[in-house]
Amino acid sequence: MNKPNIAILGATGVVGREITKIIEELNVEYNSIKFLSSAKSAGTKLVFKGEEYTLEEAVPSSFDNIHIVIASAGGSVSQKFAPEIVKRGGVLIDNSSAFRMEEDVPLVIAGVNDEDLRKHKGIIANPNCSTSQLMLALEPLNKKFGIKRLIVSTYQAVSGAGLAAINELREDTEANLRGEKYENKCFKKPISFNVIPQIDVFCENGYTKEEMKVVNETKKILHLDKDTPISCTAARVPVFNGHSEAVDVEFNVDVDVNEIRNVLKNSYGIEVIDDIDNFEYPTTRDASGVNPVFIGRIRKNLAFKNGISFWCVADNIRIGAALNTVRICKKLIEMNLWGRVE
Repeated sequence: MNKPNIAILGATGVVGREITKIIEELNVEYNSIKFLSSAKSAGTKLVFKGEEYTLEEAVPSSFDNIHIVIASAGGSVSQKFAPEIVKRGGVLIDNSSAFRMEEDVPLVIAGVNDEDLRKHKGIIANPNCSTSQLMLALEPLNKKFGIKRLIVSTYQAVSGAGLAAINELREDTEANLRGEKYENKCFKKPISFNVIPQIDVFCENGYTKEEMKVVNETKKILHLDKDTPISCTAARVPVFNGHSEAVDVEFNVDVDVNEIRNVLKNSYGIEVIDDIDNFEYPTTRDASGVNPVFIGRIRKNLAFKNGISFWCVADNIRIGAALNTVRICKKLIEMNLWGRVE
């Protein structure tokens, strides 16, 4: 099997650095690899697989003879370089929201809707972090029981907002403990010792863009009817890493808690921790730095006729971004769907 030439665009960010680690962890096969960044970071050295690489400034010619580009540099950067990548015959796997809802761009979670990769025309989108962990839990349940209605509340760590947000939580907490005021820059409200019911800007319907991402991306990935009722509330919490979700889902048929538990236990990427008698349920500390989506607190929903409620936790940087992106890359190679550079 031929091996692709790979480029990592945005290698110095929180997600970009995790992508680099996971490429090595998952033993992604490639012919060559290079790391691209902004002009500001160009020239910086990084070590990968024991070898030193120099970050190159991303320019159109950077993508000559590159088969797969993994991008985590923001929507504007992806939009700038996507045409250059595609016209050269490469495939862009993009972590931003720039292309997710484009009709001809597959929105993919590896292990959930791999067949959608066959539809790509040079761009593949990685879903929002909250959507990613949710879909790994819901896909096997939807396949067996059919989703009728979904309500989800997310409790999202600051790492989802980048390195500056991580630093802000630490500095704000330290200032608060010293009794000093801290000028928050990343969030609309102080993040330490607080919960902020806003992630991203508000839309006309009163929901935030983050909440609508979960709604719209869920329908696209699971191929649900556009009229399927889905609602989301997203909050930022003072946790460094790991997103949590309270999920309430109604199915088309009556469901049994034990059957739900067994389906999840036998599903790709899922680990069930659910023994309330012994206070066993997943927390963000369980999820940080590892790959599974953890599910617990599985119980009958008291509001929906055929409803189930559960608690869902995952490392948002890995599951929600870096890990899925690299898994998509591996799937492209396995399915022989990567770019053919002339």
